[in-house]
Amino acid sequence: MSLYCATGSVQADLFPQLKDLLAESLAKLGKRNRVLAVPPDQSRLHSRAGELTRYAWEYYDDRLQAVLPALGTHAGMQPEQIARMFGSMPQQLFHVHNWRTDVETLGEVPGEFIHEQSEGKLNYAWPAQVNRLIVRGGFDLILSIGQVVPHEVIGMANYNKNILVGAGGRDGINRSHYLGAVYGMERIMGRAENPVRNVLNYASDHFLRHLPIVYVLTVVGRMADGRLAVRGLFIGDDVECFHRAAELSLKVNFETLDTPIHKAVVYLDTHEFQSTWLGNKAIYRTRMVLADGAELVILAPGVKEFGEDKAIDGLIRKYGYRGTPATLGAVSANADLASDLSAAAHLIHGSSEQRFTIRWCPGHLSKEEVEGVGFEYGDLKTMLTRYGPQKLRHGYNRIDGEDVFFIANPGLGLWAYRGKLRSEAGSGK
Repeated sequence: MSLYCATGSVQADLFPQLKDLLAESLAKLGKRNRVLAVPPDQSRLHSRAGELTRYAWEYYDDRLQAVLPALGTHAGMQPEQIARMFGSMPQQLFHVHNWRTDVETLGEVPGEFIHEQSEGKLNYAWPAQVNRLIVRGGFDLILSIGQVVPHEVIGMANYNKNILVGAGGRDGINRSHYLGAVYGMERIMGRAENPVRNVLNYASDHFLRHLPIVYVLTVVGRMADGRLAVRGLFIGDDVECFHRAAELSLKVNFETLDTPIHKAVVYLDTHEFQSTWLGNKAIYRTRMVLADGAELVILAPGVKEFGEDKAIDGLIRKYGYRGTPATLGAVSANADLASDLSAAAHLIHGSSEQRFTIRWCPGHLSKEEVEGVGFEYGDLKTMLTRYGPQKLRHGYNRIDGEDVFFIANPGLGLWAYRGKLRSEAGSGK
């Protein structure tokens, strides 16, 4: 077990050094002849994984023989998206992961372990599934590349999630997401150790050790002028690499406020967010800072659908974001939702549980569609005129006599107010 690079701080900007730091780390691995890169897709554009993947290709040349974006349930990347994120890399290197058909199961985390981790709520085993290319491609190095940041399902994103979920299969994705939802999103976000991560770590320890995986993890933060900086780079082949990155990410990406927010406006970049499946990060990452009765306005010019996956899109339209009790009831009563538990988990995550208002302002969904799934609707053109992202700064802004908290990219952080965190600590959760 080795840690090849562990550098960074809250104030650092490592972007100019990324290529050299990566090359120094890869040199420590010795000669490799057949390399696979597993980066995220365009929904993690700001992770700098695109640049790191390209640097790895430049280092290995034709020995880097394939790139498998960790799509999870997302749609495959289009050629223009690949070019935007990965630059001049040959497009024929890129493979499309199909979470329903392209996987094989390496083993199972026993149902007893899931039962224990879920506090007695769940009784299924968890299959460790990965894309066949990872297992059968004959690679002597698999570079798992991505960003560590607070996350709604896994507490802190990346590490073995990139392989076991991002390049994972239907049952593994469904059951891990549902475990996180049943356990409670607000008990998980921002925590490196939690039930979902424990399940993935069990799978790594028992079923992935034979694979030559090296993790390349960034921590990305926002500078005072709004530009993004790479605050940390951590490269290694075991959990220490992840824990070091998570420790820095909490300092960089977790913003705590003294009082709750009564009105928040979140902007979703067109290139990153085309669905509520991805765009609901605006809800996940702000829910712990929003006051009871608050309004969350989501400006989403690129959003055109609910689910990236057609079947999941249909389930969201059918059942809607109605809150935990309604969703759990729908799972019990309906076979279609019970067989796609990641969709059920998403419906729970995307609901305010009637605690605050969620006003979606999408570029390509109608008022009827938005209200049909349980959200409030806002006209995008009107809202952009009032809350144009180009005229707002991160944090509080005074607009027409009201205080509005603006977030330009919810994927970069997690927000909470201290009273909420104290009450959770006091409850023992």
